[in-house]
Amino acid sequence: MDRLTSTALLPESFQGTRDDITEQMGMVWQQIKNPVMVPVLRLAVFLCLVMSVMLVVEKAYMAVVVVLVKLFGRRPEKRYRWEPMRDDLELGSSAYPMVLVQIPMYNEKEVYQLSIGAACGISWPSDRIIIQVLDDSTDPVIKDLVEAECRRWASKGVNIKYEIRGNRSGYKAGALKEGMKHSYVKHCDYVAIFDADFQPEPDFLCRTVPFLLHNPDVGLVQARWKFVNSDECLMARMQEMSLDYHFTVEQEVGSSTYAFFGFNGTAGVWRIAALNEAGGWNDRTTVEDMDLAVRASLKGWRFVFLGDLKVDDSCGDRSLHLLVFWILFENVMSLHRTKATLIGLLEAGRVNEWVVTEKLGDTVKAKMAVKAARKPRISLTDTWNLSSTRLHLLELWTGAYLFICGCYDVAFGKNHYFLYLFLQAIAFFVVGFGYVGTFVSSS
Repeated sequence: MDRLTSTALLPESFQGTRDDITEQMGMVWQQIKNPVMVPVLRLAVFLCLVMSVMLVVEKAYMAVVVVLVKLFGRRPEKRYRWEPMRDDLELGSSAYPMVLVQIPMYNEKEVYQLSIGAACGISWPSDRIIIQVLDDSTDPVIKDLVEAECRRWASKGVNIKYEIRGNRSGYKAGALKEGMKHSYVKHCDYVAIFDADFQPEPDFLCRTVPFLLHNPDVGLVQARWKFVNSDECLMARMQEMSLDYHFTVEQEVGSSTYAFFGFNGTAGVWRIAALNEAGGWNDRTTVEDMDLAVRASLKGWRFVFLGDLKVDDSCGDRSLHLLVFWILFENVMSLHRTKATLIGLLEAGRVNEWVVTEKLGDTVKAKMAVKAARKPRISLTDTWNLSSTRLHLLELWTGAYLFICGCYDVAFGKNHYFLYLFLQAIAFFVVGFGYVGTFVSSS
């Protein structure tokens, strides 16, 4: 048998010198580009167009629903039975249902007093409410401070429980799940959940509990919330705009049409029976609040959103001048949502956590001023660790790819797509280099 050669295995048009690899690779690309790559790209473009049409239809539908709700005044008080809580001379405080207030914490040195104080200041009979502080702090000094604050309120007659556990399994969801196992929870009808940086108004329960009390099919009442320090950094402003749309449109439409929406994880009151029937908190999912909402909805429970009940924060300006930046920022965050979805589905690991704004109020500026006055010396090791912490390679690679696409459009394009591509690339670079949030060092 004749000895096989490389020329015998390739088409005649591919034959050439064995060393001319670059030329042969170019010929291979020309051969497969039209029959393989073009159909794949056309299919991808078609799928993107279909999804874009779906998004446009969804946005238009939600806009129509919001307008109708505003025009016809379809407030929750009109769609559900609601009566204000009244004192009963015969029943006394027993006319009020038993409510558990859960406050999960993790090294919340700057805000623990505010959150605990706000929860203890809720207007509700003292013998019909239990404040449960779930402290997962790893700093023993902070744990002592939180425990001392709980003892201080307990000495004033507040029914407050300080609970800790031996590990942080499941993080926030694990803490909430563990908190529901205590014996005194069995006497409670509803559970209100507030993150450590939330300070509810005194009338919070008086405005939410009646929906649960008079509507036995309602499992959740969700209030609106915002960032406290929306002016702290650019990312906080972007997130504020996203949340304004989320609450004003998405949550309102879900509540008005299907009585379903995603639980926001805080500033909400659950019927404990609904929570238990849904299987309780699942500490193995990335988005435990949405997971619980879906499971409760599948059991037939309805949700109510109160758009006029705001917890802890005041309204910012309309931020119309940030609309362009918001669009670019949302495109960057879609990459994080995709990554979070894949990590959550595969349970491959934890999603990177962004510090949008520190829970410190004006103390952030004070601490920055103190640090600036001290002017500490930073070693090369510290500089390297800081750089590696701030850099996000996936965003940098995406930004570089978009920048190259923009350069290609400048050289060969005719539709000026580079204007958008360069702006979007800059947005990815800003996020990739870690200049959108408040950076918190580990020291």
